[in-house]
Parts: sequence; structure tokens; C-alpha cells
Amino acid sequence: MKLSAQHLVRPEIAAMGAYHVADASGLIKLDAMENPYRLPQPLRAELGQALADALINRYPDPHGGGLKQQLKNAFAIPAAAEVLLGNGSDEIITLVAQALARPGAVMLAAEPSFVMYKMNALFSRLEYVGVPLKADFTLDLPAMLAAIERHQPAVVFLSYPNNPTGNRFPREDVLAVLDAAPGLVVVDEAYQAFADDSFMDLAGRVDNLLVMRTLSKLGLAGIRLGYAAGSPDWIAELDKVRPPYNVNVLTQAAAKVALKHMDVFDAQASELRRERARLAEALAQWPACTVFPSEANFLTVRVPDAPDLFDYLRQQGILIKNLHGAHPLLAHCLRFTVGSPDENSAVLAALNAYFE
Repeated sequence: MKLSAQHLVRPEIAAMGAYHVADASGLIKLDAMENPYRLPQPLRAELGQALADALINRYPDPHGGGLKQQLKNAFAIPAAAEVLLGNGSDEIITLVAQALARPGAVMLAAEPSFVMYKMNALFSRLEYVGVPLKADFTLDLPAMLAAIERHQPAVVFLSYPNNPTGNRFPREDVLAVLDAAPGLVVVDEAYQAFADDSFMDLAGRVDNLLVMRTLSKLGLAGIRLGYAAGSPDWIAELDKVRPPYNVNVLTQAAAKVALKHMDVFDAQASELRRERARLAEALAQWPACTVFPSEANFLTVRVPDAPDLFDYLRQQGILIKNLHGAHPLLAHCLRFTVGSPDENSAVLAALNAYFE
């Protein structure tokens, strides 16, 4: 007798849904925290030549072919830190979970936060412990420290700033978690380009700290490149579970070109910060909206009826993220990616028609 997928797949996997990516065809796409700007034409031409010259008939350099040093130079990664490359930061989360998946090992994270932490705990059979944030999405440090003391986690994930809430936890709270944690602490800085602080200065200097980032939010989501910086001992262990050719030659070539033009991406990030402030100020004018502080490239907003407003905006050709139902603390919350000035103006015009 042949067994079906339902018979052979682990029950906890069969019971879950796949990570959902909404169809954005024909819509203003503001649901995935992407940079709305394409590369300027001269940079596109340079990129095209680099991709044309890439040796796609050969396996990629497993060490990045100089890309790690380029990342160190571009993002002030300390000399004491080693760098791990990933197929997006999603893969680095997977590598951490796989490397630490001893029987009985615990992954701990604040909630709500990036869903891939919990999903990777399930995939690798780590016990997952979520510590709820406070009602205003700030970190409940006493609860976090109590959970660390009780569960002795192999790894703690902290999103800094936090996704999907947008706020950045106080630096001293994260330092307290680093001090209390018996194992690895991954500070996920996916949105660092839009934030006012970073832990990269401590990478390689605090033994149990791994600072994880991605180039996706910077404007390179399509090439899928993430990286992590930490102590050489930790990077060496994580490198053992990394697939040998995980970052393809086209991604390596594209990243090397892009990193020579950080002024372009820095200017775009500055523009998005200004647009974030404009959008937040405008949204706050409606009494029905509670706009939460954000140091990311998105705003999380609580409204009276999130599903209704989400559907209305979609009918107006605008796709955002409906967070309602994802976690009790996110009741009637919507997440707006900060788009271009024209896209943000379209959002505000639609909201004006909805509320008035």
C-alpha cells in the first residue's frame, strides 16, 4: 500500500498552513515592507554588465568571493566579528534553529514578532516559548527575564525594531536579555536602515550575540541576501549547517555592485523616513486611528474594524497587511508599508474617503 503525504508528513507540519504571500497584481503593493524605488538607470546598466559576466556555469564561491569583506566595510561590522551569508535572513534563522535543535532545547522570542522564528522552531523540533509584549507593544522585561530563568533557552530572538509592531525596544532592555541569556541571542536588525540604533558595534565582542540583517528592506529584496555577524566560534558552528552553495552567483554579483553605491540606498532610506513621518502625522489626525511608534519602514495602526478597512483599501487598489487575528495583541491592527510619496498620498486619499 502506498502512503499519502498526509500519512507521512509530520502531524504538526500537516496541521499548519504555508507562509501566505498575497497576490498583488494590479495593486499598489504596501504589504511586504519592500523599498518602492527601482535602481537608477546608470546603476541598472552596471548591474546588467556584472550579471552578464557572472560565471553561471560554475558553482558559486561558498565564501562569497569577497562579499563578506565588502559587507564589513559598508556596514561598519567590527573586525572582531565573522560574517555568515544566507539566502535571505530567513535561511539564517533556519540555520540557527537546526544547529541548536538538541532534544529539549528551547527557542524564546517576544510576541508578536516575526512569524518565522516560531515556524523554524516547529520545523527543527525546538520547544518554542513566546513572551507577550505589553499592550503598547513595549518589551515586558521582567516577564522576559523570568522566562529566560525558567526555560534556559538555547536561543533568544529579538527583532530590533520589531516586526510587525515597528517599535524598537530600549537598548538597555536588550542588554539585560544578553546578560541573562545562557545561550545565543539573535538581534534581528532587518530594519536597521530606518532605525536610530544598532547592536552591530558589539558583534564579535559579546560572545553570545549574533546580529542578523538583510539587504531586502534596503531595496534588494529580489536578490535574497541576508547576513549575520558574531563571534568566530558561533559563526564556525553555524557554518557547518549552511548548504555549501547557498548564495548564488547572481546574488553575489548583484550585491557587490549595489554595495559600491550605498549612497543611493542611504538616500532612499532617508526619503522613506521622511515619508514615514508624513504618513504617521496624517494617520494620527483621524481619532479612529491609533498609530504606534515605528523605526521601521512601515506603520502599524489600530482601527475600529481592520478587516473592513483592509477590504475597502483593496477595492481601491491598495494592498496592505491585515494583522487582525494573527495575535491577540494585534486585534484590529493593520500594517502599512511606507511607499513612495505618490503611493502614500493615494493611501491617505483612500483613508480620507473611508473615514469621512
